[in-house]
Amino acid sequence: MRTALIAGATGLVGKATVYALLESNAYSRVTVLVRKPLAMKHHLLHQVIVDWDQLENNQHDLVADDVYCCLGTTMRNAGSKEAFRKVDFTYPLNLATICLQNKASQYLLVSAMGANPQSIVFYNQVKGEVEKAIASLGFETVTIVRPALLLGNRKEFRVGEVVAKTVMRLLNIVMVGPLLKYKAIEPKVVAKAMLQLALKENKGVIVVENNTLFELGR
Repeated sequence: MRTALIAGATGLVGKATVYALLESNAYSRVTVLVRKPLAMKHHLLHQVIVDWDQLENNQHDLVADDVYCCLGTTMRNAGSKEAFRKVDFTYPLNLATICLQNKASQYLLVSAMGANPQSIVFYNQVKGEVEKAIASLGFETVTIVRPALLLGNRKEFRVGEVVAKTVMRLLNIVMVGPLLKYKAIEPKVVAKAMLQLALKENKGVIVVENNTLFELGR
């Protein structure tokens, strides 16, 4: 059976991905990279404590067939553009580089709707830049998923996001057809969709927009 590795396991999508993979029986081992141990136990779960600024120290632990990168932060939490870029660009790219050296065949990256290296919006620009950088490394498969606004409770409180989620929950009823691309999405739907994409074992660079995530993650 194949093995999986998850980065960002404490975030909304990352946590949902851990559960989805463990429940699927698709992998013989699920490795999670964490700053401190998770309070969960499972016979397939293997936890590796890492310092993201010195990831090369864990090179021998970063071995898996499929790598799920769910890393991400916000400008508010990061505190600066430099700190944001480190989490959303440098860390995912470093992880991808090491995992490729360790013969990983598939890298699944959680990006964002609107990602574009030419975007005038810094957030979308960085997301687009990391997509492009990872896609060029030479994996057999790079799958980039671009969810819209994620529903769910985060550890930190964000007034603007709470308002947006409330509005989107009301609008979700009419978000069908072409509008499905913009519909707010549950993290578990993204996680299930990524698992389905990984199991398809497609080749090349695949970009999956929000509407397709809904179709695959139901």
